[in-house]
Amino acid sequence: MVRIGYTMMTEQRGPTDLVEDAVRAERAGFDFSVTSDHYFPWLDEQGHAPNAWVVLGAAARATDALPLMTYVTCPSFRYHPVVVAQQAATLQQLSGGRFRLGLGSGENLNEHVVGRGWPAPAVRQEMLVEAVEIIRALFGGGYVTHHGRYFQVDRAKIWDLPDLPPPIGVAASGPASCALAGRLADLVIAVEPQRSLLTGFAEHGGAGKPAVGQVPICFDRDRDAAVARAHRQFRWFGGGWKVNAELPGTAAFAAASRYVRPEDVAAVIPCGGRTEDFVAAVRPFAAAGFDEVALIQIGGESQPAYLDWAERELLPALREI
Repeated sequence: MVRIGYTMMTEQRGPTDLVEDAVRAERAGFDFSVTSDHYFPWLDEQGHAPNAWVVLGAAARATDALPLMTYVTCPSFRYHPVVVAQQAATLQQLSGGRFRLGLGSGENLNEHVVGRGWPAPAVRQEMLVEAVEIIRALFGGGYVTHHGRYFQVDRAKIWDLPDLPPPIGVAASGPASCALAGRLADLVIAVEPQRSLLTGFAEHGGAGKPAVGQVPICFDRDRDAAVARAHRQFRWFGGGWKVNAELPGTAAFAAASRYVRPEDVAAVIPCGGRTEDFVAAVRPFAAAGFDEVALIQIGGESQPAYLDWAERELLPALREI
């Protein structure tokens, strides 16, 4: 059975609402939760971008047993790896061991704010590898000094370590990142239901480790309203991650998606109130071998109605996959 997750999408919801939604998602029966880590929304229409780590700390104390995860944090630009390691260790303690640290090479949208430029994908992957090595060293306890190609660490130590460090997940989208994830990660993260991603991960050391996917949906009893909302807030999604990682701000995403039509969005994102449409969106992930799939309900204000519906109708149907 595929485990079904709830996405606290920081780009479309304020911090207090995000925590309240996590509490309601746990009560509804979601198996886990993931949280985006953004400095900007994708589009101005989404309208939010609170600090993900503060939200996660609050959610860790507000929930009882809901597993939490970053989906994903970039440990290479806005955050130095030593800061990510300290945050993750603290959150693992606050959550009672329920946290997983999902990492990726980042998007220009969020990382440009510190003024370090935006290097080529191969360089970003090298930076991610070095960052993960530093984080794992700090999770091991003791002082860490590191003089690397991209990062310097001077006698860093995490003073409050959990009994078990949080598992590390790495995002993968192609052969190179699959190989990287297989070497470095305790689980793989991917947003495309491609069996080849999991095969590549397994071939490089990830055999038997969990795979966590994610899929956007837009529930509304009024399908036209759902399509309009999905188009207004998620039309950027069709650009693909190779494009989305490069654009520097909301104006760029608005320009890149200005010719995307509502029917184009509805062709790739299930919209409306038919449970079978949402089950069909998850099924390819199950068929590809994913163990877990986090759902993104599009639209901040729609979360309460979505969570009520998910508890009554969607989650029972997804348990049958």
